[in-house]
Amino acid sequence: MERIWHRSYDKDVPHDLPLSEQTVVEALAASAAQWPQNPAVSLKGKTLTYAQLQDSVDRFATALSGLGVERDSSVALWLPNLPQMVIAYYAVLKLGAQVVNTNPLYVEREVEHQFNDASVSVVITLDYLWWDKLRGIKDKTKVEHVVVTSIPDYLPFPLNILAPLKLKKTGQYKKVPREEGVHFFKELLKQNAPNPPEVNLGPDDLAVLQYTGGTTGVSKGAMLTHANIETNARQCAAWFPIVVPGKEVVLACLPYFHVFGMTVSMTWPIAKGMHIILAPNPRDIGDLIKSITKKKVTILPAVPALFVGINEFPGVNKLDLRSIKGCFSGSAPLPVDVMQKFEDMTGAKITEGFGLTETSPVTHGNPLDGVRKPGTVGVPFPGTDSKIVDIQDGDSEMGVGEAGELCIKGPQVMAGYLNRPSATAQTIRDGWVYTGDLAVADEDGYVKIVGRKKDMIVVSGYNVYPDEVDGVLGSHPAVFESATIGVPDEKRGETVKSFVVLRPGETASVEALRQYCKKELAPYKVPWFIEFREELPKSSMMKILRKDLRQEGSGGEKE
Repeated sequence: MERIWHRSYDKDVPHDLPLSEQTVVEALAASAAQWPQNPAVSLKGKTLTYAQLQDSVDRFATALSGLGVERDSSVALWLPNLPQMVIAYYAVLKLGAQVVNTNPLYVEREVEHQFNDASVSVVITLDYLWWDKLRGIKDKTKVEHVVVTSIPDYLPFPLNILAPLKLKKTGQYKKVPREEGVHFFKELLKQNAPNPPEVNLGPDDLAVLQYTGGTTGVSKGAMLTHANIETNARQCAAWFPIVVPGKEVVLACLPYFHVFGMTVSMTWPIAKGMHIILAPNPRDIGDLIKSITKKKVTILPAVPALFVGINEFPGVNKLDLRSIKGCFSGSAPLPVDVMQKFEDMTGAKITEGFGLTETSPVTHGNPLDGVRKPGTVGVPFPGTDSKIVDIQDGDSEMGVGEAGELCIKGPQVMAGYLNRPSATAQTIRDGWVYTGDLAVADEDGYVKIVGRKKDMIVVSGYNVYPDEVDGVLGSHPAVFESATIGVPDEKRGETVKSFVVLRPGETASVEALRQYCKKELAPYKVPWFIEFREELPKSSMMKILRKDLRQEGSGGEKE
């Protein structure tokens, strides 16, 4: 197939990039050998060098082996962005076992399903998560051992003394009793030598069971191999030729339990010897900004909501954020005005990209120094192909500017869904991942996401793409953000409803917003209902959850 997008690549970016022959743990070992005294991870001033990180990984791998973890065991990491998360991730992989990333926000039912589906035998978690959630479901799972840690475990003095007091006040500190099957992270490191058993790992071995959000049904475990993850890290590195190995500082504000954070904020930075500044609470914009200015962050992977938060933080214009030179934005569309304001303030460049759980995750990006087309997710990464097909027959390729389902093929594509051959066959056909995302491509191969197949609204037989409506609403000066859904309509099948959050201090009427939309949208696309909200429901990655809005039913003001 013709890859017209290669014409838009930056001059130093290769057109092809085959599967990595290196495992994820070999990438850490290489960095530890090359930059042993360089800082690897830092939390609130407490730093582990690459040599210390490797030593901790080896010690913890030895400890896990003593708990029965071996090749193809499943170990759940139920942690925020802490040094313990990084140590545990690489220790599990070193034993040939699989990491099962678990969202700390999950409720008991979701955790129980995930642990049973993956046959999790060991869980590594925070003390208050263990006490409040895991303890209640442990007997319903195959979990035999729980390793407990605490946020203060890796804080410097005097924060390690003060933090427990603060956590107690907020109900986030619990004293876990010593009982059979319960172990403590720091004690295991002290008690074990850095001599884990040798495991003959290869790039095709399974590394991570990354569970989908389950928005369209039961959450499924995407099987990501070492080659998938390490190749995607290499693709990110190729896309950012500005990165100087061993010299960069990256802010890890994307949660590691999410595939975007796992790859672009941990495995890629560690493979390139970056200094990772951990941010366990990405919603604390003030703390993120403090980390940027104090640690001179140079690389910032983030989501649009974080760029908005930084742009609008009180007094940010008086601060020096110009250490940042490159940013990666994903998970949701990045408004053009947000990108421009951030770049003007920092001098950095943002490349907006796209990916999904099943592709480790990144597949597309706007060139960093070449032609960037705001509003698009750019072009396919090196070694990656994409096409847009008819949503009815799933085969016929659409023409320039015609909407269809985005399909992707490349070395970062998962091995399949765990124990779900039929779901795998539906998603991967002839090597192509059918993403469920609706998109259009221009004459240069730049892709614009216009919505999800399941979100598409059909009004009197006409297709309406929610992202298009939200893009128009978002360009109104009074609108902070919006979310558009379809609601049942007796005459038209569905009609358009938008939930709108106004900017602080701004006002707008339903009629004013509808008139604004009429200038930019065909009549059937204009929201019939508009409901103002103080905030919109969001996921842990701060992605707006349209499914939650749909569950609330119809209503709101109309013309």
